[in-house]
Amino acid sequence: MKIVFAEPIGVSTNTQAQFASEMEQLGHSVVFHSSPVTDQPDLKNRAQDADILVLSNQPLAASTINSFDKLKMISVAFTGVDHLPLDYCREKNITICNAAGYSTSAVAELTISVAISLLRRVVELDTNLRASKTREGFLGGELQSKTFGIVGLGAIGQRVAELGNAFGCKIIAHSRTPKNIPYITQVGLDELFATADIISLHAPATSQTVGMVNKNLIATMKSTSILINTARGTLVDYCALTTALKNGAIAGAAIDVYEHEPPIDKDYPLLTAPNTILLPHIGYATNEAITRRTDIVLQNIRSWLKKQPQNVVV
Repeated sequence: MKIVFAEPIGVSTNTQAQFASEMEQLGHSVVFHSSPVTDQPDLKNRAQDADILVLSNQPLAASTINSFDKLKMISVAFTGVDHLPLDYCREKNITICNAAGYSTSAVAELTISVAISLLRRVVELDTNLRASKTREGFLGGELQSKTFGIVGLGAIGQRVAELGNAFGCKIIAHSRTPKNIPYITQVGLDELFATADIISLHAPATSQTVGMVNKNLIATMKSTSILINTARGTLVDYCALTTALKNGAIAGAAIDVYEHEPPIDKDYPLLTAPNTILLPHIGYATNEAITRRTDIVLQNIRSWLKKQPQNVVV
């Protein structure tokens, strides 16, 4: 079988060589592409003869898959798979396996770090100091005793809850699947937005969640509260969020994900919003997470070849 890594996913040169040798001994060939995919025709060209395709968060259109005669398995170097046409793959009997769990610690730790940064206005004060200013009467806030609201109690949401609890926060959460965790109080979405001091999103992008953080829901937030999104950009109406930030209706926001991957257009609304930390999708980007991701992606392929697939999404 032909295994194609259609885009770079951080596999080291040594690991590439070892995996290629391992697969060749089993009668398979491996191709590693070292540059990002530019568009669907480029992806089609790279993966034309692939039996197994490895992708990160590069979108894959059903029309592109339709041109593949041999594709049987996709190993996704990502947790989310909403960039793939799942129903079409199911119809074509193409197995999809993801890299569940690789970035749990990385994203959770980023969430806590930006929460603290917003409460202490770290970015603003760094800028002020470099401009020869002082703290000018500034007093920040602490995580301790804050109500930390978590939307989505998957592995990342649970890890954020664990860290927030360690900081002395009161943890409330909204989840479609009830979880029996002693220090977490599960509440409705409306109650969470109305009562939490910090709201952090950790839900997948589905037909039920896309656009759920809309103008009306944002309007229920306290003027002292902050919103963090390290999940999916499509969960939030960013125009409504920008308006709330500019009007002082909420205290701040930290955003790591957008409707599409960065770079972001120069006229993007959030770029002019005050009290924000805007990051270029780095939640998963740690050395440790990328190493774990490589291990999972390669093991997904090995397991599928042995007819014992793991991390199966479709």
